[in-house]
Amino acid sequence: MGGMMRKKGGLVSEINVTPFVDVMLVLLIIFMVTAPLMTLGFDVDLPQTKTVDVLPTDSDHMVLSVTADGTMYLDEYQVKDLNDLEEFLKTMVKAQDKQLFLQADKSVPYGVVVDIMGRVKAVGIEKMGVVAEPQEEKEVGKTN
Repeated sequence: MGGMMRKKGGLVSEINVTPFVDVMLVLLIIFMVTAPLMTLGFDVDLPQTKTVDVLPTDSDHMVLSVTADGTMYLDEYQVKDLNDLEEFLKTMVKAQDKQLFLQADKSVPYGVVVDIMGRVKAVGIEKMGVVAEPQEEKEVGKTN
């Protein structure tokens, strides 16, 4: 008998892939758990409304977040002031033909939100979505 296989205590030409598969499954689980944690989130207490659509999950949109202290973020990029906002919107949203969503904390003054919306319109972005949470149904007590 020739070749690599021998009957008594010889060489075995088979590769055991079980440890490799085990390691790959563990790595897959680690990446699945940590991937959602890698996206930066900002503490924004959203207002509530009755009708809310789900944000699209594709990558051709950007979210402009305004926190309670007035700090603005375009996705993960911090915007220092309102004048910088227009440049960010031109280069990152308008030039790349992305959709924009505004996510403002409910404690942000109405005038600030309107000013931001005006600047978005001035840049040339015609369609902008507003992010809100669904309104919780309150149980009304029955009176007899």
